[in-house]
Amino acid sequence: MKTKEFFGKFVSVYLLGNLLAMALVIVLLCLGVKYGLEWYTHHGQGIVVPKVEGMTYAKAIALAEQNGLNMMVTDSGYNKRLPANCILAQSPGQGTKVKEGHTIYVTVNSPSSPTFAIPDVVDNSSFREAEAKLMAIGFKLLPPKYVAGEKDWVYGIISRGRRVSTGDMVSIDSPLTLMIGSGMYDREEEDFDYVEPSYQQFMSEDGGDDMDDFEEVMEP
Repeated sequence: MKTKEFFGKFVSVYLLGNLLAMALVIVLLCLGVKYGLEWYTHHGQGIVVPKVEGMTYAKAIALAEQNGLNMMVTDSGYNKRLPANCILAQSPGQGTKVKEGHTIYVTVNSPSSPTFAIPDVVDNSSFREAEAKLMAIGFKLLPPKYVAGEKDWVYGIISRGRRVSTGDMVSIDSPLTLMIGSGMYDREEEDFDYVEPSYQQFMSEDGGDDMDDFEEVMEP
């Protein structure tokens, strides 16, 4: 068999037709998957998320529903310059394209300032340690009040004119004043009148010393 005849069997019209058909099927399958997924996922179609930050919750949820979106509160914060139930943050942000029915997660402004427990710093830490712990929580500190005692040692905490203890719940808006030692001590000198006792020996009837007759006499 000649070489030309050998390769001619492979390069037949029937074989080429099958190869072209298979290629066409693969191309159509790829196009079908691509456009099918885009149709199913609504690729390129989306709703632009509106800005709801700064709105009251009632207005924000009404706007979201008008755009075919849902809204869920996931956290709360506190900003005294904004009204209660105001939207402080949103996710996703303004301008993001999402599908219909997507949920916008928001943080709302609390109607009152949060309260936190006073940590264990009284008579247990220095001024710098207590200052760092309280400020990390978010408390504001006024200039400290110095009292007699060990220098820079915390002896108490005052909030709005009253002393607070460890574990007391205090509003984050209430400034605190730390009572710290000045390094000076109040030494009140008390005068005591000390009287040296003296003993008067009484003679017994037989003229001898009787130890039972000793009597303590306090001299004025």
